[in-house]
Amino acid sequence: MLKPSYPIRTDRLILRPYTPDDLDALHAIHRLPQVTRYLYWGPREREQTREALERKITETALLEEGQALTLAVELAATGELLGDVLLIWHSRANRTGEIGYVFHPDHNGRGYATEATRAILELGFDGLDLHRVIGRLDARNEASARVLEKLGMRREAHFLDNEIVKGEWTSEIVYAILSREWHARH
Repeated sequence: MLKPSYPIRTDRLILRPYTPDDLDALHAIHRLPQVTRYLYWGPREREQTREALERKITETALLEEGQALTLAVELAATGELLGDVLLIWHSRANRTGEIGYVFHPDHNGRGYATEATRAILELGFDGLDLHRVIGRLDARNEASARVLEKLGMRREAHFLDNEIVKGEWTSEIVYAILSREWHARH
């Protein structure tokens, strides 16, 4: 079980639960085709973003396996919403989880995704006592692969044409890191 104390601060970022006031900033991210290109969903209308936000607002703790923790990521210096990070608790018995992240492209290349995802991995390993965490991505998403590699995750699988997403066959790459590998690095 994981009930973090909020906000969570890194050198440059604040990770916190979403609030209804985040709708405009979240929609500015979710409406962009370049953001959703490699995701399961396409650019969202405002009402679709509102529905997604309502779900994200409830994802503030991991009380049971199968639940997700989603945190808004804002720039500490300005309060601007940059995107979000996600931790899914897959299995209590196997102590496994999964991470994910979505960021506004205006902030790419500055290490924000890596910094925020490092904090969510710390929650998974130190707060939830996970043994193994994975990150899955569309094989074409090279920028996302670089984030996972910077975190010390290793590429474990490449599934060719394993899913039809948005009407086309897509390939998936899976990265992973074990608790002992994480703690050896940090």
